Amino acid sequence: MSQTGYKCRLKVILAEEGIKHGEFAKRININPGTLSAIVNNKQLPSFEVTYAICLELNRSIHEIWIKKEPTQSE
Repeated sequence: MSQTGYKCRLKVILAEEGIKHGEFAKRININPGTLSAIVNNKQLPSFEVTYAICLELNRSIHEIWIKKEPTQSE
């Protein structure tokens, strides 16, 4: 599950839109490895990358990242 405190829905959104990860990384000008880390909840993007993702997908940040509720183990 999320290691960042947020659950990234980018994998689902890109699949729904039929956008390949490599293609999307090029469109927002980031390394495919960086996109992979973001999509797999390993890291949060910088503000600039977050803004580019939201702009490119025409979605709000709330549609892409969901704040996780804390659990006993965290």
